[in-house]
Amino acid sequence: MSSYCGSNVMYSFLVQGAMSVPVDHHEQDAENSSRKIVAGLFMSLDGVVNSLEASPKKWGSNEMNETIAAGVAQADTVLLGTRTYKMLAQFWQHQSDDLPMARFLNHSDKYLVSSTITEDMLEWQPASLIKGKLFEEIMKLKQQPGKNIQIPGSPKLVRSLLQNGLLDELRLNICPVVVGSGMRLFDEITNHVPLHLVDSKAYSNGVVGLTYRI
Repeated sequence: MSSYCGSNVMYSFLVQGAMSVPVDHHEQDAENSSRKIVAGLFMSLDGVVNSLEASPKKWGSNEMNETIAAGVAQADTVLLGTRTYKMLAQFWQHQSDDLPMARFLNHSDKYLVSSTITEDMLEWQPASLIKGKLFEEIMKLKQQPGKNIQIPGSPKLVRSLLQNGLLDELRLNICPVVVGSGMRLFDEITNHVPLHLVDSKAYSNGVVGLTYRI
C-alpha cells in the first residue's frame, strides 16, 4: 500500500471522528427509489490520487472536513477495495462507539470488492464479499433499502465503477499542486463519461471541492 493511500483515508476519518456524525441505520430516504454510490478523493491538479503532496494530510482543514462529514452522514453502507478494507480494519475495529466515525464504520454494512480475500478472512464485521459479476451485484446493492453507499479512498475501485457506469456521485478535492507522476484517476478509462457539476466550493487553503453527478 502506498503511504498516500493510508494517510488519505485514515486522516479524513480521524478528523471526522471528533465530529458529530449522525448515524441511523434504520432511517430510509423515502425520496430516493435507488441508493447512490458516492466516492470522495483528494487529487492533484494533474489528476494524481496517490501522492502525499495532494492528500488530506497536507491539505485537510476543519472547514473541509465539515463538508466531508456531512456527506458521510447521508450514508449507511461502505464499499471498499482490498487495501482500504485492511487498512481501516486495523484501526477502527478497535475504537469505541464514543467516536462517531468509529460507530459509523464499525456498525455499517461493509461490502468488499476483492479477488484476493475470501469470506472467512473478513474479520471486520459486518462485512460481505461482492461475488459474481460486478455490475449485477452492485445494481442489486443499490436496489436494497437504505441510505447512500460511501466509498472511502479505493481509487482503483472508483475508476472501475466510473468506467462501467456504476458510480452516481464523485466528490473531488482538487489540491493546488502539480505532482507530475503517480496514479491518475482517469487513466485507463477509454469510454466517454459525462460529468455534471452540481456543487463547487473554494476553501481558504486553495483546495477546490467539486461534486459531480454521473
